[in-house]
Amino acid sequence: MSKKMKNLYLIICSLLVLTACDKKLDLYNPNYPTSETFWKTAAQADAGIVSVYNALALEGTYTRSFPGLQDSRGDDVQGNSPWSDLELVGRFTIPSNSAPVEWIWRDHFLLVNRANQVLKFVPTIADDLFQAGHKNRILGQAYFLRALAYFNLINAFQKVPLITEPQSTADKYYPTTATPEAVWTQIIDDLKQAENLLPISYAGVVGPDANQRGRATKGAAAGLLAKAYLYTKKYAEAATQLEKFVKPGGVLNGVYSLMPNYRSNFNTVNENNEESLFEVQFSADGGTDGNWTGEPNANWRQFCAVAVTYAPPGETWGGYSDYEPTRSLYNTYKGETTVSGKSDPRLMASICSYEPADNATTVYGLAWPYSSANLIYVRKYTYDGLGIHQKESFEAGGINYRVLRYADILLMYAEALNEQNRTSEAYPFIQQVRTRVGLKDLATTKPGMIQAAMRDQIAKERLLEFSIEGQRINDIIRWGWLYDATKLAQLKQNDSDFNSWMPGKEYLPIPFSELNNNKNLSPNSAN
Repeated sequence: MSKKMKNLYLIICSLLVLTACDKKLDLYNPNYPTSETFWKTAAQADAGIVSVYNALALEGTYTRSFPGLQDSRGDDVQGNSPWSDLELVGRFTIPSNSAPVEWIWRDHFLLVNRANQVLKFVPTIADDLFQAGHKNRILGQAYFLRALAYFNLINAFQKVPLITEPQSTADKYYPTTATPEAVWTQIIDDLKQAENLLPISYAGVVGPDANQRGRATKGAAAGLLAKAYLYTKKYAEAATQLEKFVKPGGVLNGVYSLMPNYRSNFNTVNENNEESLFEVQFSADGGTDGNWTGEPNANWRQFCAVAVTYAPPGETWGGYSDYEPTRSLYNTYKGETTVSGKSDPRLMASICSYEPADNATTVYGLAWPYSSANLIYVRKYTYDGLGIHQKESFEAGGINYRVLRYADILLMYAEALNEQNRTSEAYPFIQQVRTRVGLKDLATTKPGMIQAAMRDQIAKERLLEFSIEGQRINDIIRWGWLYDATKLAQLKQNDSDFNSWMPGKEYLPIPFSELNNNKNLSPNSAN
């Protein structure tokens, strides 16, 4: 046989083999299930919802970039990092090819995609395979987590595509930009579904989720729904929603309360406490693979890098100090003393600073080592100088990130009342938050405030209560401060980063790679 004929023979044989084995090659690999082979059992449904939670612990969700870029854009925090992106975002000059911006977009839509799969496929699994209520709880969690993803996306990017089903065909890979109204409608609808399907707690439920803490609950959905109403200026609806928590007879009344110690909300000792409506679960323990992004595996970790990113620099403190509190935030904490004449204790829970007047001459339990007493660093969400996140490795942070607290319920309710000209009714709900930290009775120090004055007071209370928790920029935007000459001047005084702000630049830009790959997407005002 000639070489030419031999080659032809081999080619023909190869084609015959491939044809004959076509069906044999199309086999199910249990290590790599597909949507057609996976969604068959209740155990798989529960594994599916766990994978959605895993998407909360990624670089672009709550592991590092999203909290950091949120904080940096407020007037409570400034970037101070050799990584220029972390400073540029606070100055509202971040380019659209910034990696952290791309990661936030990528990982939030990964969260959306996983939730969409649960909502698409779990209803197809036979009801009799689930224990009582388990199927509804899975669906409720998926609705909540999808709503949370879109709540973050719409507030960060302004314009996003609305994807509510798995993208199964090529024509679905290039979604168009939705209107903000459509996205908010979806968020509200999802949260209504979640509230209806979720339990108040998992204590006593029947199923693999029995007695588990950290899963989304009715309170988490109800609270985030109230926040969505407040952000869209539906104040009456927000008040009605919040009354479920604060009014006698409300379905959630008495379920939540303020922790006696404010600092209990930001350490590992008191996680999933009575003040917490929802928090992202992190652990300093685990395998060898960092959960920066992608698919989890047997070696997956679930660490948080906020502690090392925010903590003071140096071996003792174990941090990089990529973000630092503004002096204006420090001064605001010092602006009002407690009934005993001390500084607001939230100062030393949020900022590490030298405070001899408050018998706080140590920071993190150690003598303040800096020659200048004017240096201030972030304390909230760090390890109080233990440095455990660097002594072992960068990937060793285990403090849960609190997404929604009962203090927010109280201050949102005060705001909803004030916006309905029920200003006098707002006082006691603000005072609950103030009393926890020993501040004087607002009804005595500032009696009879009119609506405008109460707005400013609520804004101050929110700054002091939620500084360095990713909320300040959302409040600034939704209150319209950037387009109010007086408020903008104050923001510039508080934080020089606002000197470079230009109209529309308050949002993160749509990533250039997304606009380049999907011509159906529209740029936003920050592009």
